[in-house]
Amino acid sequence: MDGRSEAAGMWEQPLGFWNIAEHRPEAAAVVASPDGAYSYGEIAAQAHRLVHTLRAHGLGPGAIVGILAPNGVLPVVAALACHEAGWYSTLVNGYLTGAEVAAIVEHAQADALIVHEQHADVLSGAQGARLAGLTAVFGVGDVPDAAPLDELRAAHPTTVPGERSAGGSIAYSSGTTGQPKGIVREAAGGDPGDDLQRASVFGRAFGFLPFEGPHLVSTAMYHGGCHAYCMGALNVGHGLVVMSRFDAAEALALIEHHGVRSAYMVATQFHRLLQLPADVRARHDVSSLTSVVHSAAPCSVSIKQQMMDWWGPVLWDTYGGMEGAATIAKPHRWLEKPGTVGRAIRGVQLAIFDDDGNALGPDETGHIYYRTVAGFSYHRDQGLTRQAHQGDMFTIGDIGYLDADGYLFIQDRAKDMIISGGVNIYPAEVEAVLLEHPAVDDVAVIGEPDDDWGERVLAVVQPSEAVPRLGLEAALAGHCEGRLAAFKHPRRYEFRDALPRTDAGKMYKRRLRDGRPGGSGAEA
Repeated sequence: MDGRSEAAGMWEQPLGFWNIAEHRPEAAAVVASPDGAYSYGEIAAQAHRLVHTLRAHGLGPGAIVGILAPNGVLPVVAALACHEAGWYSTLVNGYLTGAEVAAIVEHAQADALIVHEQHADVLSGAQGARLAGLTAVFGVGDVPDAAPLDELRAAHPTTVPGERSAGGSIAYSSGTTGQPKGIVREAAGGDPGDDLQRASVFGRAFGFLPFEGPHLVSTAMYHGGCHAYCMGALNVGHGLVVMSRFDAAEALALIEHHGVRSAYMVATQFHRLLQLPADVRARHDVSSLTSVVHSAAPCSVSIKQQMMDWWGPVLWDTYGGMEGAATIAKPHRWLEKPGTVGRAIRGVQLAIFDDDGNALGPDETGHIYYRTVAGFSYHRDQGLTRQAHQGDMFTIGDIGYLDADGYLFIQDRAKDMIISGGVNIYPAEVEAVLLEHPAVDDVAVIGEPDDDWGERVLAVVQPSEAVPRLGLEAALAGHCEGRLAAFKHPRRYEFRDALPRTDAGKMYKRRLRDGRPGGSGAEA
């Protein structure tokens, strides 16, 4: 029995962050981060102190707390404080403008906003005055015009606060589709320890075995997926190895150095890892990995297979959103059915509907709907909540099909679909083919107006730096021959130095459409 297994076997207490912090406070909660290393006991103490501090400044049960912070310890501490105080945590995208942050704070009706010094610029000028008028603003580090949270916390104890109650969250979408929408996960109430014990089941569902970490955090912690998996890891005793931002070579080095066992990644990261020179990839031992979960933007079969060939059968797929998880595909199931995102998890029912709301059968493509035990709602927007539902089932806007065995396959986002000559074209399929070309670093396929066909396929390509653009269009057109039906071929190519993606790997297609003739800037 190795050290990890022995540690898990000797553990007799319920799992969950608070239980680990109480019974094994010396265990590493943050193995490495831009802020250093911290034990479970130290992180818990910081969360307790933050609860005391914000309560002293008027925050009561059900308060909504915005958190604007880079990757590090602060997002974890603030989320845990909200969790034990019965508050709603709202992690805010650090790349938003001051106006966009203010719009979220206003829509959420946040009672407080915690701003790390790295994002202090959102408080400058008119937007800073607007934020100050909307909520109580607390700064961590050098944040002018904000209440100094470091000083305020120093006056309060690190003891367990009284009247603890499990809180909830409001997760705002990444903003790729226009105005962000807030997805509410209702406060569970009751003992926070019991709630996180239930949450630990989430981590174990993806093969995060108790105390067999650490867990690599390589995407932005404000993103709902990254946050869910790093908290799932903490709840089963996986300490976090936190990157300030993703770098493919650095990620490999960290995996080897810390013996990383679990991670959450998105398709863009896989593509970046596969683009590393062969000698760099071969230089690092990644055999410690046992469970790497993929979600968010779709991953092509080719890229996923290459990652499996390299890292072994350790990649898990899942489908869903902050609205609720829907499916899981274990590695061996994906290898049996390449491209699937899995079968419905316990308590979830899946269905495929056509445009008129009629149920479709196996292998028929339509709108993906599902039902969860908990359900969800959009914050302060019952109209949007009703629009997403059909009866007690809801959609998060994707198109796909179920095979005869109940395995789900995603085709694309409904609003990304191109209709050319009355035929549906799924951009994700075209993008997957173009990404197989070695000259392509990144690509986005969108529709643009066409007098004859209604829409035609446009490929916006980010070439690799060393590739000359002269002749590249012809090379890509030739690459599509035999791989895609002719009607799916891009009719035009644009080349750009960089494409707009979120840290979660989602493309800002709205930004690519805005300003084009006939472009509506509609949701992507």
